[in-house]
Amino acid sequence: MAEGSSTERGGVSDDFAAAAALHDPVRLALYRFTVGQVGSVSRDEAAEAIGIRREMAAFHLDRLVDAGLLDVEFRRLSGKQGPGAGRPAKLYRRSTRQVQVSLPPRRYDIAAGLFAAALGDPKAPRQALSTVARQLGETSGRHARERAGRAPRGRRLLDSLMTVLSDWGYEPSVDDGDVVLRNCPFDDLRKYDDIVCRTMNRALIEGLVAGSGSDDLFATFHRQPPGCCMLVSKKATKASSSRR
Repeated sequence: MAEGSSTERGGVSDDFAAAAALHDPVRLALYRFTVGQVGSVSRDEAAEAIGIRREMAAFHLDRLVDAGLLDVEFRRLSGKQGPGAGRPAKLYRRSTRQVQVSLPPRRYDIAAGLFAAALGDPKAPRQALSTVARQLGETSGRHARERAGRAPRGRRLLDSLMTVLSDWGYEPSVDDGDVVLRNCPFDDLRKYDDIVCRTMNRALIEGLVAGSGSDDLFATFHRQPPGCCMLVSKKATKASSSRR
């Protein structure tokens, strides 16, 4: 499973922003009209369809493009080419981006992608699931380390990891240096505890920390309902607790 399936879509906060773009009734009407057509639509067609001025249609259509809900293409509607053919028209169509909004955040797409990848090894699916989940975590951890800059240590690395965890829907927060994952993005699947929690989720978070190359953090299974079953803690904290 590629990292893009979990992070390139922009994250949970961007999905909320995209959904919020449809709160305006004019914008919602333009979106419904555009996605209901077989081909791309022009500003004139959209304006006429919902009974507004062309300038207003252009403004709201472009806001939908900014939100990632519509894509743009330029084409001469007359079909003519060369001098005198006129300028290409700006046309709008549904984008390929998928927007999912859930409170609290849920990321069943991550689980589905990992399950599908694991089925490539039908003889040992649980081990395969652990392997692909850890690979996704490690890849994301390495990218988080790269984003942290030249000195990926301390707070900068922690902030970069927190961004990944937020995009995955874990709602991370720092408590006395530990990263507490306050939400389970796979909540409806927790009844399959051994597979989802102890295998997939554990490997995903352990892989993220390992891939980051952090010398200070440790991922451990730490069930604390209603949050996630994993805790990202300071290694010093782990060492002191093991002595008690």
